[in-house]
Amino acid sequence: MMRLMLLRHAQATQLAGGGDAERPLNERGRREAQSMGDYLAQQGLFPDLAVVSTARRTRETLELALDVFGEPCPVLSEPRLYLAEAPQLLELMHASPDHVRLMLVVGHNPGFHDLAVELVGAGDRAARAQLEAGLPTCGLVVIDFDAENWADVTPGSGMLDRFVIGADLRR
Repeated sequence: MMRLMLLRHAQATQLAGGGDAERPLNERGRREAQSMGDYLAQQGLFPDLAVVSTARRTRETLELALDVFGEPCPVLSEPRLYLAEAPQLLELMHASPDHVRLMLVVGHNPGFHDLAVELVGAGDRAARAQLEAGLPTCGLVVIDFDAENWADVTPGSGMLDRFVIGADLRR
């Protein structure tokens, strides 16, 4: 089994010197990212690998979320994740190492939302309907695949394990 966790970055400031890629998290975003980290730890969802967009807001989200674990997680900074669309995200996922069974990917909409909806073919109907309505900032989508490697993952082959919104977890 392969498990993919898609985490949209937490809420960021509207403007920043250096443009969109340099927007930092705002106070609400920092709180939600920390709460998401608490949730991941409580649920035992420690990734084998974390892949993160190079945007500042995604890096900050990942850092705050993983901080609670107190142990290092391998992190791959991937510039192609920045504002990638679903087909590019699926291509990157297919190229992921097969020894990674639980992968956390931190990135952006609309690509993350589109990819999640495309991959999920089964799971709780209410959670699926909520996901189809949108993926808010600091939203986590956990999808399981009955596959031996990432290259075997196809649209509709995933089972939605859970859909969690950071705002619902606030400390």
